[in-house]
Amino acid sequence: MQLLAAVTLFLSLSFSAKAGTTSSTRTTSSTRTTSSTRASSTSSTRTTPSPPPTPPVVRNYVFNVANVDLAPDGFTRRTVVANSQFPGPLLTANKGDILNILVHNNLTETSMRKSTSIHWHGLFQHRNAHNDGPAFVTQCPISPGHSYTYSMPLANQTGTYWYHSHLSSQYLDGLRGPIVINPQDPNLSLYDVDDASTVIVLADWFHTASPELLAAYMDPTNTASNDALPQSGTINGVGRTSTDTQPARPVFTVTSGLRYRFRIINASAIARFNFQISDHTLTVIEADGENHVPLTVDRLLLHPGQRYSVVVEANQAVDNYWIRAPMTARTPTPAPTNWATDSDNVNAVLHYVGAAAAEPTTTPPALSGTLLDEALLVPSTNPVAPGTAVAGGADKVFNLTFAAATDATSHHWTVNGIQYLSPTVPTLLRILSGSTDASDFATNENTFIISKGDVVEINIAGVPNHPWHLHGHSFSVVKGQTGSVNYVNPPRRDVTPSAAGGITIRFTADNPGPWILHCHIDLHLDAGLAVVFAEAPEAVIAGADSVDPDNSWDSLCPIYNALPAADQ
Repeated sequence: MQLLAAVTLFLSLSFSAKAGTTSSTRTTSSTRTTSSTRASSTSSTRTTPSPPPTPPVVRNYVFNVANVDLAPDGFTRRTVVANSQFPGPLLTANKGDILNILVHNNLTETSMRKSTSIHWHGLFQHRNAHNDGPAFVTQCPISPGHSYTYSMPLANQTGTYWYHSHLSSQYLDGLRGPIVINPQDPNLSLYDVDDASTVIVLADWFHTASPELLAAYMDPTNTASNDALPQSGTINGVGRTSTDTQPARPVFTVTSGLRYRFRIINASAIARFNFQISDHTLTVIEADGENHVPLTVDRLLLHPGQRYSVVVEANQAVDNYWIRAPMTARTPTPAPTNWATDSDNVNAVLHYVGAAAAEPTTTPPALSGTLLDEALLVPSTNPVAPGTAVAGGADKVFNLTFAAATDATSHHWTVNGIQYLSPTVPTLLRILSGSTDASDFATNENTFIISKGDVVEINIAGVPNHPWHLHGHSFSVVKGQTGSVNYVNPPRRDVTPSAAGGITIRFTADNPGPWILHCHIDLHLDAGLAVVFAEAPEAVIAGADSVDPDNSWDSLCPIYNALPAADQ
């Protein structure tokens, strides 16, 4: 596939995924019977806000997941990608729609994982935990040569999301992309343009396959816990290194006098990104799918998995301006050759209509001005944190302390002294088979039981800048990296970083299912930095909130378990 050298090319490829699905009826081993009918439709090709249709529209996409040679930063390597592109196709829908993504696994490369699973980051998946995607939590992987359809009612969710492989560290090899669910937006009057041309995917890029990186990271000689650093940072699939061919930078075109909603996604596996547009302010209106009171700043710091929507007004002289997104990561001493240069060389161009078709004549400037302080974000609706306004004012309180550890066999991470190890039978399947008590799960599954309706408080202690992501929920950041404890109107999102003094998050257990809480530095997750909350397991089995997978989900485990290890 030709390198995505400009935003327009990225967009033209982003709408290629379309498919139809059929209804199905099944009886599970526990004699549960379901049937569902899915309407046919074409995929949406617009992301301008619109009211949700009634009845819901089914948006059908096809992902052909395969090993393709790509060169996002000028260096050609074998990848794992959807539809031959990095990032993957943009998925768009309206509030209340149903997303159906038919995934064909065509992986064959022996140096990388051949099976796959995909997580739809930020989608709550009410009564749909079987389609959340994390391997061995909610499903067995999709085996090579097989297919599976993720069917996801979007309900009332809107905003900016993304998807990525959730099997081992596979998404380092390229399987990640954006999702936009169009809102009935309380901030609609603040912007004029919100479409595919304003989606910005930031991602780190590696020249080495993920199994090799993971093996090196978990080697017991890695006592310093040195992360594998990316060779480049990319903007919509385009990056640069000091040693490879220099692709043309992405270009975002604006018209003077208009206001643009840019949706910025950090789809990286390790790196944090600093984001700034020269001579333009950023008005933050969304964090991780949650609307917030508009807050104007000059620049952002995005941890892996985080998303922001910002309004940018094209109010400067007609010209070209730098879009800056230098990377930051835990850097060993000494730093790798070219890291200082290549981590800073992550740039795109904001091009005004009427300006020369060229890069800015200035050198990309250093970051400056007001950095967004997460603690200052205020949710637009229902801002009060659940529970009572005191420490421990919740039904369930979990104190989690995480740390790196090394033994004779591996370097890894633990939570409360326990390394999370994926079970061979997915947690959801265990629950559907009757496991409802903490004693039903092995110690290394690090699984906690919470009840429906519980207000849950989680206190996380450990070294800073580990981005913690909770599946199935957004949470109130009662105590974050900055600011004081806030029960009145704390930020609400689904990824927040750890801090030297600890962080506190709260959520209400209103979505039965097994939901993993993990560090979104992908090698750390694979090395054990995770716990699972089995939320209302009895309600998962039966009742109004029950989860009822179909026959295709039932077949995932038998097919996967029959594979030789080389094909898993």
